[in-house]
Amino acid sequence: MENRLISAVVNFLVRAVIGMALIFFINQFVLPNENTLNVGLNAVSFLTTGSLGIPGVCLLYGILFYQTL
Repeated sequence: MENRLISAVVNFLVRAVIGMALIFFINQFVLPNENTLNVGLNAVSFLTTGSLGIPGVCLLYGILFYQTL
């Protein structure tokens, strides 16, 4: 039981860190400067990417894209 909990926490943290790094990379190098589609690096994006992984990153950018329509 304890081993599964530690595994789940480590999995969450790895997904969250990779997701936040991906958001930072996209904001800095992929999107042009002064773009309205920059996802913020905050607790909500940390929890979203930690629970969903890379699809969570896509979800965050999709929500911002939808808001600009």
